[in-house]
Amino acid sequence: MSSRNNRGSGFTQDEINGLLLKLQALLPDPTSRCTRVPTSKILEEMCSYIKRLRREVDDLSERLSQSLSSMDSDELNADFLRSLLQQ
Repeated sequence: MSSRNNRGSGFTQDEINGLLLKLQALLPDPTSRCTRVPTSKILEEMCSYIKRLRREVDDLSERLSQSLSSMDSDELNADFLRSLLQQ
């Protein structure tokens, strides 16, 4: 087991490498998981991915809000919501 680094982060290099591998596994591009990728590249890709997900959530929330505001309360049911969320 490697010793604690002297920078005061509280994580060993092995722990940091393990966390980076977990982050890399969450990225949608499977090709980046097969090769050694610099830490900065993994972090850049993760930031971009999170930004894309936020935009997608905002877009879906807006679509849901518009759909719900345009319908009568009688029309609102579980089947409609399921179909909307599957789009």
